[in-house]
Amino acid sequence: MKHQLKFFLPVFSISASLLTGAAGALDHSSSEPLSAKATDAAVTMLTSKILESSQFAHQQLNAKLADKFLDRYLDTLDGAHLLFVQEDLDAFARQRPTLADATRSHGDSSLAHIIFKRFLERLDQRVAFVTGLLGEGPLDFTGDETFRFDRKTAARPADLAAAQSLWRQQLRYDYLQEKLAGKKPQDIVKTLSHRAARSVDTMRKFDDKAVLELYLEALAQVYDPHSDYMGPEQLKSFEIAMKLSLVGIGATLRSLDGYCKIMELVPGGPAARSGLVKVGDRIVGVAQKEGDEFTDLVDLPLPQAVELIRGKKSTPVVLNLIPANASDDSLRKTITLVREEIKLEDQQAKAQIIDLPVGDKTQRIGVIDLPGFYAGEATGKAPPTSASADVVRLLAKLREQNVAGIILDLRRNGGGSLKEAIDLTGLFISSGPVVQTRNLEGRVEVGSDLDGKVAYDGPLLVLTSRLSASASEILAGALQDYGRAVIVGDTSTFGKGTVQTIVPLARVMQGEGLVPDSDPGALKVTISKFYRPSGKSTQLEGVKADIVIPSLTDVPEIGESDLANPLPWDTLPAAAYKESNRVQASLEALRSHSEQRVAKDPDFADLKNDIERFRKLRADKAVSLNEAKRQQEKTDLKKRQAAIKKDRLARAVSPPAAYQVTLKDIDRPGPGEPVKPKAAAIDPDTDADGEVVPDPVAAPAEDIVLHEAEHILLDYAASLENQPAVSQR
Repeated sequence: MKHQLKFFLPVFSISASLLTGAAGALDHSSSEPLSAKATDAAVTMLTSKILESSQFAHQQLNAKLADKFLDRYLDTLDGAHLLFVQEDLDAFARQRPTLADATRSHGDSSLAHIIFKRFLERLDQRVAFVTGLLGEGPLDFTGDETFRFDRKTAARPADLAAAQSLWRQQLRYDYLQEKLAGKKPQDIVKTLSHRAARSVDTMRKFDDKAVLELYLEALAQVYDPHSDYMGPEQLKSFEIAMKLSLVGIGATLRSLDGYCKIMELVPGGPAARSGLVKVGDRIVGVAQKEGDEFTDLVDLPLPQAVELIRGKKSTPVVLNLIPANASDDSLRKTITLVREEIKLEDQQAKAQIIDLPVGDKTQRIGVIDLPGFYAGEATGKAPPTSASADVVRLLAKLREQNVAGIILDLRRNGGGSLKEAIDLTGLFISSGPVVQTRNLEGRVEVGSDLDGKVAYDGPLLVLTSRLSASASEILAGALQDYGRAVIVGDTSTFGKGTVQTIVPLARVMQGEGLVPDSDPGALKVTISKFYRPSGKSTQLEGVKADIVIPSLTDVPEIGESDLANPLPWDTLPAAAYKESNRVQASLEALRSHSEQRVAKDPDFADLKNDIERFRKLRADKAVSLNEAKRQQEKTDLKKRQAAIKKDRLARAVSPPAAYQVTLKDIDRPGPGEPVKPKAAAIDPDTDADGEVVPDPVAAPAEDIVLHEAEHILLDYAASLENQPAVSQR
């Protein structure tokens, strides 16, 4: 497909005014390298001023932003509000009135080191206190205490005595979690003592450069959650990750509240293919082979955790996880993955042809699973790759098999190439704008499909989730604007409608005649925003589904809105495009029929119970510290799981005939390789005994969301032929 888009070069024109007076302020002669202190000052000033000029609000670091900056840095060090006491806050507050000017005009980062020093003192006090409590013998859990595990918005302790009370409760919570997970008392003491001591040892290894990196990260993320400062080591890790992204377990990790949390699964990676790992799982332990003792990852800095999870190709790694939807953090599951290179065919688009029963007949539909908008240049060993070119071939196969309609499944598609998103959208419209891109100066470019050709003109349904992001949202939003496809799935998509680029600070400094004493790192900054043909931004709000199907991913914790300081949703004037209006006339009936089916489906009834249970857990934000009560809750959960499994097996029916279509065998005659039925999936939770259940989002055996989407598609296809709905169950 042809396209037209003038891409913005990801390069900043950094004017001399950014560092005007810097040499004077630093008392520096440009013929000599800067001292370490002067380099830090220059990096701080430069970071501040690039962030001011590179953001859409073009907001200068003022008193209001400086307050958020300081609060963000305090939360970076003490996100659970357990360490710093009011006396500390009062001392730091004296710096607030001058923080903005000190940062942007003088590059003064001394406050970062003052706060970090106090942080280490409080850590030492906490370790001594916790070690003392652990030495007093086993803890008692027969009382009626509760522990508030979410303290992000809680007040910090008034004094050391109040802090110690919180440390005692945190220790009791951690101890009970380990006990309920099956550990012996002596092993619990060993784990928690080591965890406490390691936290201090790790943080004491932070030198001045590492502290400055934490400080400037906090500054960058005041502007938006995707902006970041990367010191030389983090930048090196980022570059390695980009080059070696196809080796390992295939997961993107983030440190959150002391846990190593899985934020994204790479399509085709060992984690995604296993069906045992899902977004939101927290890794609490890692071992290099089965039978080895787990290395505790709680409160371990992310780079160190990543190094333990990474390893040589074809070697095993054993992970101890808290499932994303666990009703109790003591619930654990242990899985073994093999680190390996992701196979190309596992990342590529693929399809299924499904013969759905309709009365005494069958109706054939197609489902295209698109894990990403991939694009790659040819190498000596492989031809170029293109998601849109691959989907063209799949569409031709599905047309050849006379499908009544097609589902494009984007539920696990986190984005990719903008060009591919435009080209792929163009497979379903004859021509017109697909995306509008606005840069920092307000200039708008329109990316359009212009070839006047359509690869598929039949009934189309796009299946999305909260995990559908970026390029997925461009395609879904454009097809919704045109009225070309029914958008079905979670309430909305992720809501990432921005583009970032990397700005190496060494180049900027050298352009101003400043020679740093060491690598000054780089900034990742936001440079563009995406808008739909209608002018609506995909930022923050994402693309809202025409028909919502209940699912475990439809939670506010997954999405741009859950990140700190996201850029706002806004609009542009609509581009000129011609709507096909194929959806609106039948949408109310489609939605009504779907709601009726979901209301009568016992699998969705179970799912809704799970969703309600998770919502209640999130709302409570507290957990009992009574061992008998917690143990009974786990026993009840296990019984409930067994009952659900029994009920599902009792009502299980043979799945419809389905055929797998891959690019490797697409030219073979017939519909494809028959899909072998799998065992029925049950509850997404797991118990402390380690029962592992396939992930309902990662293509389970019984994908009830996809099944309902299939019936919506049949209704939609019938409505386009002015026929009554045929998919009532």
